[in-house]
Amino acid sequence: MGRGRAKAKQTKVARELKYHSPNTDLTALQRELSDGSRKSAHDVDELDPDEDVDEADDWASPSR
Repeated sequence: MGRGRAKAKQTKVARELKYHSPNTDLTALQRELSDGSRKSAHDVDELDPDEDVDEADDWASPSR
């Protein structure tokens, strides 16, 4: 048989998700987000100023 029933079910599920949003516990979401570390992405990616790392030189030099 064809995929008529499967497609109809997928369409039904997609419509339900699009038009009927589930109840969201916003207070639990706020607690979860505030419990994480206070570091920003900028702080994590920051290099040690004493460390001299140049990855471009590693890729440019031929390996023998």
